[in-house]
Amino acid sequence: MVSNDKKDQSFKRLKDKLAELFQLDQADLDFGIYRIMNAKRDEINQFLDKDLLPQVKEAFAEYSSKDKLQLQKELNQKIINIKELGMDPESSPVVKELRSRINEMPDISAMENEVYSHLYSFFNRYYDNGDFISLRRYKEGVYAIPYEGEEVKLHWANHDQYYIKTTEYFHDYTFKILDGRRVHFKIIEADTEKDNVKAEKGKERRFMLHKNNSIIEDNDELIIRFEYTAPAESKKQEEINQAIISEILNNDNLNIYWKEALGKIDYTSKNKSVIEKHLECYTKRNTFDYFIHKDLGKFLMRELDFYIKNEIMHLDDIDKEESIPRVEQYLAKIKVVKKIAHKIIYFLSQIEDFQKKLWLKKKFVIETNYCVTLDRVPEELYHEIAANDAQREEWVRLFAIDEIKPDLVNFGYSERLTVEFIRSNPFLLIDTKFYNSKFVQKLISSFSNIEENTNGLLIRSENFQALNMLQSNYKDNVGCIYIDPPYNTGTDGFIYKDTYQDSTWLQMIKERIMSSVNLLSSDGAFFMSIDDNESSKVQLLLSDIFGIDNFIAQLVWKKKYTGGKHAKYYAYMHEYILCFSKKMQDLIGFKIARPEKEKQKFIYEDKYIKERGKYYIRPLKSNLEERLTLVYPIKLPDGKEIKTQWIVSQDTYNNLLNEERIEHRKKKNGEYQVYKKYYENDDEGKIKIPSIIDHTNNNEAKLELKQLFNVKEGRDNVFYTVKPVALISHLIKPLMSRKKCVLDYFAGSGTTAHSVIKLNREEGDKRKYILIEMGEYFDTVLVPRIKKVIYSKDWKDGKPVSREGISHMFKYIKLESYEDTLMNLLLKRTGTQQKMLDLESAKDLRESYMLKYMLDTETKGSPSLLDIDQFDDPFNYKLLVGSASVGETKAVNVDLVETFNWLLGLKVKHIDYIEGFCVVEGSNPKDEKVLIIWRKIRELSEHDQNKINAQRAEANIKLEEFFKKQHYNTLDMEFDIIYVNGDNNLMNLPMEPEIEGQEPRYKVRLIEEEFKRLMFEVKDL
Repeated sequence: MVSNDKKDQSFKRLKDKLAELFQLDQADLDFGIYRIMNAKRDEINQFLDKDLLPQVKEAFAEYSSKDKLQLQKELNQKIINIKELGMDPESSPVVKELRSRINEMPDISAMENEVYSHLYSFFNRYYDNGDFISLRRYKEGVYAIPYEGEEVKLHWANHDQYYIKTTEYFHDYTFKILDGRRVHFKIIEADTEKDNVKAEKGKERRFMLHKNNSIIEDNDELIIRFEYTAPAESKKQEEINQAIISEILNNDNLNIYWKEALGKIDYTSKNKSVIEKHLECYTKRNTFDYFIHKDLGKFLMRELDFYIKNEIMHLDDIDKEESIPRVEQYLAKIKVVKKIAHKIIYFLSQIEDFQKKLWLKKKFVIETNYCVTLDRVPEELYHEIAANDAQREEWVRLFAIDEIKPDLVNFGYSERLTVEFIRSNPFLLIDTKFYNSKFVQKLISSFSNIEENTNGLLIRSENFQALNMLQSNYKDNVGCIYIDPPYNTGTDGFIYKDTYQDSTWLQMIKERIMSSVNLLSSDGAFFMSIDDNESSKVQLLLSDIFGIDNFIAQLVWKKKYTGGKHAKYYAYMHEYILCFSKKMQDLIGFKIARPEKEKQKFIYEDKYIKERGKYYIRPLKSNLEERLTLVYPIKLPDGKEIKTQWIVSQDTYNNLLNEERIEHRKKKNGEYQVYKKYYENDDEGKIKIPSIIDHTNNNEAKLELKQLFNVKEGRDNVFYTVKPVALISHLIKPLMSRKKCVLDYFAGSGTTAHSVIKLNREEGDKRKYILIEMGEYFDTVLVPRIKKVIYSKDWKDGKPVSREGISHMFKYIKLESYEDTLMNLLLKRTGTQQKMLDLESAKDLRESYMLKYMLDTETKGSPSLLDIDQFDDPFNYKLLVGSASVGETKAVNVDLVETFNWLLGLKVKHIDYIEGFCVVEGSNPKDEKVLIIWRKIRELSEHDQNKINAQRAEANIKLEEFFKKQHYNTLDMEFDIIYVNGDNNLMNLPMEPEIEGQEPRYKVRLIEEEFKRLMFEVKDL
């Protein structure tokens, strides 16, 4: 019989594990998913203690109709009595019967203990430091993987999870001490120059107390400020943490109350102090990755069956057991394990699926800015531009305009810029971040076709989220993708879970490539830089994604000509570029024009000069060994025939003759010789691209950044892994249609955009670019670099050598992050819901609600999950977001107009702002003409329902008047679809005849309904 102590121990171990699984083991944390789960902590614990786990005991109730202990007492007494009579108790029929009855009775405590142990063992084996790892354990140390008969199978541990490590900056970390007061850890923005560096081995960045005002007491809150930078001496974070703790607890200016609270021992955390526990948690949280399982419920259900069959249900034991009651007890134990495990899985799935929903939902655009050269800006705005000091200061900083002197043609610089100066510098770029909304509205309204006028797009976001947002607008529209991801060397800034370095990296790369492939056109190509460390695995991965038949080449880039003094065997002087096509049969290009020296042989002209260019000739006669299939007669202009061996077949010769690509020339002896023409503009006038690239190296890349930004050379001051412009140009130039788009979603310092702009400048082309980057250098390097290369083609020591710019406009946007989404969740349960759940008869409903629906239901209407009420004033939709690397949060206005355009996949033609209305015109992916009307309907601060109704009625009257004034008509054919925010009275008719069983499509639609559908209409990747 199992003792109660042992059973209680198993029960407690299971409860502790469930608290960890349900993310209830960090009761004092007050951010992210912890904040949501801790708000429900008491309710969930009550459910576990009073509803779920007691079901184990209830399930065995039928086997405990008689108390086994009572029978045992009765047996013991009988044995004593029989012995007192001088008889042998073992021969007594009464003793035998009692022993038999005891043996037949189940040991309820043992059965409960086994159930608790099995539940603990099952859930513990798949959970690793906050993530469920999909490893099917066949037996101790041996795992099974899914295999479907492939010739080659590439598999990794977390292949069915989303990699969600999303930031290189850190949001608030907040925890509560016993009396409810809060402690905040915050990161203060570090030195810009240092932030532009990828960590060199031995100089990795660490969390350290900020040098100035590291501890701030603010009423009942304590703020501890950190910086994330490389220490003077190489130290581990754990060592630095101890120094931080000592400095905080010994700070003379810190109130004794805080010292005692932070120094108090937390017995739930291996006897660490409160400050040590949270500092360790904080630094780990920001230096380790996280995953979300794609289908945790399905995985755990499948693995539970596998576990039961292999760990609990042993058929040999059943065969040996002759007692039917014992078999029933055995099967009952399995049923209980399965029943309780299923309910735990439901709850775990709810948590995981909820986080998956937050991860996959399309993110809000929280900032939109345009950078436009002055030649595209209406002159009526020049006065405001000249008066804008912030803009002037940026121009001085980036373009050294303070060095422009007056001459006979141009006006010189002055502290107060003049309109004449603005007019004489057409390639200075204004950045709309420096201007008020009215100015921006006037500027945007001045463009007749925004889509056509926008040459580039920069997105500050985690790349998975940005690629997700691009799906509707750029599906099958990107001509070339180039990426230069972290190489997974352990020193490249890529963070991974202990023992899962390769699998974490592969999963991160796979998800993003899979998403980007949808954007690639059928004639497009994909390039990926990589080194020896992962090249073999990546080639298998890319072959799996694109198909082995779409493999083009593995290029070798000789990145340096010297070095290798630290190499153990060979000097490492190269990297690879893997190249795949979307659809090999549609692929065009991959040939380059001959060098200038080669072009000198094209000296002849004929009537095809405009389309074919000049040509040179080569004899058609072959000097190779005899091949009978190439021997045939050719008729000459004088009527004679020559029969010999030629370099082409007779059919090919006939085709060349018909296309006038054959030339007959008379020699001095009067005989004719046959020549083939090779034209400049034909493929034969070009050469195949060599697979070895050795004409550019990484020293050029460093020099390019040095000249642009005047940074010192060396690994401490530039991106050590930056690629040269010539390399990217070499890849994209021969391939791309001159109007298609280049995509780079590991944009770094912006070399890809630099390459596109340079090619367009040199060749007069209209290639566009999309760059995605989430690092701090988006603002400090990437955007400034693009501005600089637009303004001038050549730079030295951070200043323009010439001021030969190009006409250009690019847009840069910032997306809500996953952490922002979590931060803006609000829990709300209505009174009606609570009354239903409190009903005595609603036990099953309460359980089902808790296990499956609680999180989705109670977070509905959160700002990050679409607060429909805020659409009544769409220009003031608020969201709390982390502010860059500072780690603080602030309320910002979401750009609902821009977000909705992206959700629709709208090619925006025109945006106008008229009498308080925002009017957007464009076309959707179906090429339907779309009109979008945004308006303010009411004051969000108003809560009186009668006044709200009056404001809505007035807004609808204004809408109808606006429609008439603008000559819009819902019944004409000017627009196929009209979107308006808020209920309205516009006349509306179905777009097509009604079809039975199908919802009719109406011309006038509510923005809110479409917004919600598109934001959450996502597919698993």
